[in-house]
Amino acid sequence: MTELTMKNFETEVMQETKLTVVDFWASWCGPCKMLSPVVEALSEELPDVKFCKVNIDDEQELAMRFRIESIPTLLFVKNGKVEKKLVGFRPKEELRKELESMQ
Repeated sequence: MTELTMKNFETEVMQETKLTVVDFWASWCGPCKMLSPVVEALSEELPDVKFCKVNIDDEQELAMRFRIESIPTLLFVKNGKVEKKLVGFRPKEELRKELESMQ
């Protein structure tokens, strides 16, 4: 899973043509720790979807740019456009259905 920074965000996400999931998280966030293995598993099971992470403590500018007010937050980006924003923990099957409906 790609770790995103201000330096690589444009290339890795905004210029990507396939569906990209961006997980905004922090090490101190309990729900983020619950969501992380779900996202990891989906990244292995869905090779047509790109998965990335943004640590909001390290990349506050990115968190502000996308108005991340609560974490975890997942952004679904395709062709440089945010298609969907999900806030909070979601079970694996719910996320899988969301992703499959967007492909």
